[in-house]
Amino acid sequence: MGRVAVLSPRRDQDRRTWLRGAPPPRWVRVLPVALITGVCAATLVSGHALDIGFLLGAIPPLAVLSYGPLATAVLGVVVVVVLNIPAFHFDHPGETDLLTICFVAALSVFVSYVRSHRDAQLDLERTVAEAAQRAVVPPVPERVGSVHCTGLYRAAERGTLVGGDFFDVREGPHGVRAVMGDVRGHGLSAISTVASLLGAFREAALDRPDLESVAARLDRRLVVDSAEAHYSELFATAVLLEFSPDACEVRIVSCGHPAPVLLRGRRATEIELAPWTPLGLGLSDGAPSDALTLRLEPGDSLFLASDGVSETRDTSGAFYPLAARLAALADEDPVALADRVWADLVRYAPAVLDDVTMLVLTPGKPDAR
Repeated sequence: MGRVAVLSPRRDQDRRTWLRGAPPPRWVRVLPVALITGVCAATLVSGHALDIGFLLGAIPPLAVLSYGPLATAVLGVVVVVVLNIPAFHFDHPGETDLLTICFVAALSVFVSYVRSHRDAQLDLERTVAEAAQRAVVPPVPERVGSVHCTGLYRAAERGTLVGGDFFDVREGPHGVRAVMGDVRGHGLSAISTVASLLGAFREAALDRPDLESVAARLDRRLVVDSAEAHYSELFATAVLLEFSPDACEVRIVSCGHPAPVLLRGRRATEIELAPWTPLGLGLSDGAPSDALTLRLEPGDSLFLASDGVSETRDTSGAFYPLAARLAALADEDPVALADRVWADLVRYAPAVLDDVTMLVLTPGKPDAR
């Protein structure tokens, strides 16, 4: 069976660093308590008074980083109490010193209150944004008709689940049809264009009799959207596929997008396609030439990837050799192939700066009806 590895909230949290919205690491939470314990232990172990009480003044500001206002207030009170315990000999802090620490503790409580409410609002907005983005590009089912599907999506813009890439697989009266594309730009600014194209594809996959007319419908959608926009024209690259009912053939149309790779056993072969112009440049005025028809053998898989994969560079500037790497990474189980390619891509390049999308389609026996 196939599966989809679209970026989940948990994985998205793993990508975010502490300073980019992720929860603080455990050592940050432990630091205030550890500092109190360390200072007190040092003064008790030392044979003479240590003038290190000033270190305790840093505890309330440190608490702000990971604790709420109540816990911050408790730690502030603990600091004041510890400074006045004779056994610790903190150089008998004067009234001015205590007032300063009390002021810092009170200010820290206020800052903690503001931070807690801000974080709660950001969490709510992030949850709403994730729900909206998943509604635009929902996970691909494990199986669509006679085709097993495995997908992977990594948005270039941190904190988002959807960028400028898109893919979908739909079953209709004309067979199983799939699309993968890449719209102009990436990140949140591209989501509206992605939503428009996917909506047009889902409707055309049901209504249009052939793959060429589906491509023409997507092109018309972008031409209309571009005419209504107040900025430069919209365009996108895409590759569309249509599987025969018996899953023995696939028809492919490319509109400026990288061609799929045919996986047959341990061999990976780039399919030679004559690409048409990208979507949004007036393709609907003249449909693309006839789609390429490819005969499939049992066990074959088609690997589709966005240019975020093939255009990733290593430290020397060399592009990621997708076909050669696929031949080494492919095995009899296509389910984990997208994950293996992603892991290999991360090792290959110091940084992946573009949206990365992969889709593995493995035709099988049609579902029993």
